[in-house]
Amino acid sequence: MNLLTANDVAGKYPPSYYADVSHQLEAFAPAVGALKCDVCVVGGGYTGLSSALHLAQKGYDVILLDAQRIGFGASGRNGGQVGQGQRLDQDELEPLMGKERARGLWDIATQSVDLVRELAKSDLVECEFHDGIIHADHRKRYVRHSLDYAKKLQDEYGYDKIRGLERDEVRELIGSDAYYGGTLDLGAGHINPLAFAFGLARMAVAAGVRIFEQSEVTGLQQTLPAVVTTDKAQIDAEYVVLACNGYLGDLNKKVASIVMPINNYIVATEPLPVEQREALIRHNYAVADSKFVVNYFRFSDEGRMLFGGTESYGYRFPQNIADKVRKPMGVIFPQLKHVKIDYAWGGTLGITMNRMPHFERLAGNVLSLSGYSGHGVAMATLAGKIAAEVIAGQAERFDLMAEVPNQRFPGGAALRTPLLALAMLYYSLRDKL
Repeated sequence: MNLLTANDVAGKYPPSYYADVSHQLEAFAPAVGALKCDVCVVGGGYTGLSSALHLAQKGYDVILLDAQRIGFGASGRNGGQVGQGQRLDQDELEPLMGKERARGLWDIATQSVDLVRELAKSDLVECEFHDGIIHADHRKRYVRHSLDYAKKLQDEYGYDKIRGLERDEVRELIGSDAYYGGTLDLGAGHINPLAFAFGLARMAVAAGVRIFEQSEVTGLQQTLPAVVTTDKAQIDAEYVVLACNGYLGDLNKKVASIVMPINNYIVATEPLPVEQREALIRHNYAVADSKFVVNYFRFSDEGRMLFGGTESYGYRFPQNIADKVRKPMGVIFPQLKHVKIDYAWGGTLGITMNRMPHFERLAGNVLSLSGYSGHGVAMATLAGKIAAEVIAGQAERFDLMAEVPNQRFPGGAALRTPLLALAMLYYSLRDKL
C-alpha cells in the first residue's frame, strides 16, 4: 500500500482546518530531466525543509523533492504542539544513555524548541508561537512522578520554566474532571503547523533551494555521486538526506523496519466564544495527557477547539473521523459533546519501538532522519539543521542522536500492519485500566 495516495488525492492538501486558513504556496513544478546538485533532500516536511534551508544558507546547491505537496504529510496535519524534552523523559534516558549523554540529549531538545521560536519570528513564516503546554495526568497514581520530574528538571537540569500541578491547579487550568495533576511547561508552546511548513519553504526558496513537488522518488543508488530517480527525472547528488518519516515506503528497507507509519486524527470545532474557551483551557495553553494513545488539544488562533487523538487499527483512514474523535473529546469535555465539528482529518506519522527518533548514516553520503513518534514539530526541525551540520563536517549532535538504540519492529516492514493492530489494541486497553 502506498501511503502517499492511500488516503489522499495526489497533489492536493487534505481538507483540514490548517489548509483552509494558511497562506498556501504556489505549486512547484515536478522534477524533469537530468539534474545535478550538491545535496538532494527527499521529503518536504520539517526535516527536509529545515535541512534544505540550512544547507543553502551554508552555500550548498540544494534540490528538494516531495512526492506530493510541501507540508503535505505529518508536518502539515499535526496538533501544532512544540514540546520540550525528548520523547522519552530524562528518567528513562539516564539509565539508557548515561547521565552525560542524557544531558546532551536534553540540550538538543531544548535547542529544537529555541529553533522553532526563532524561525517563527521570520517575516516569511506566517504563524505565531504561543507559550505553554500542560501535561495532564489521567490517573491519580501518575501525579507524584509528574511533581518529582518537574523538580528534577528544575534542580538537576536548571530548567525553571516547568512546574508541577496538583489536582486543584490542573482543574483550574482545564475545565474537566478527567485529570488529577501534571505539569505546566512555559518553555514549550504551540503553532499553526502547516503555516510553519509553508514559512520554512519560503525561507528555503529565498536562500536558493530548488523545490520540486509531485516528484515521488522511486529509486536511490548509494553511489558517489548518489543517484536519485523519479518517474520523470534523475538527480545526481554528492549527498542525499532522506526526510520521509511515515511516508518512506520501500525506499529503504532497513529504515522501514525501524520506523513504522501510524495514523492519528484531529477535529476542529466551530469557533467558540472567548468566555467558553477560557472555561475550557485557561491562558490559551495547549494540553497533552498521559495516555499512551495521547489526547492532545488546544485552541486555534480564531478560537476553534483542535482536538486530536484516538487509535487506528489499519492504514486506511476511517470514514467517520469526526465521530471517532468526538468520543474522546466528549469524555474530556462533556460540555462539547454536541458542539459542531467543521473539520476532521487524518495524518500519517512515523514511530519507533522506543519512541526516540532514528538518525542513521546509510552510507557515507546518505543520511536518514525520522521516527519522531508524535514529538516532531521541534525535533524534526532541528534534525534538518543537524543534517546540514553533518554534511558541512560537524557531526557531534547527529552522532549523539544516532547513539540512541533503536530496535527493528518484529517481522520488519512485512508485519507492520498486524503488529500495529495488536499494539494499538493493547495500549487502548491499558489506557482504560
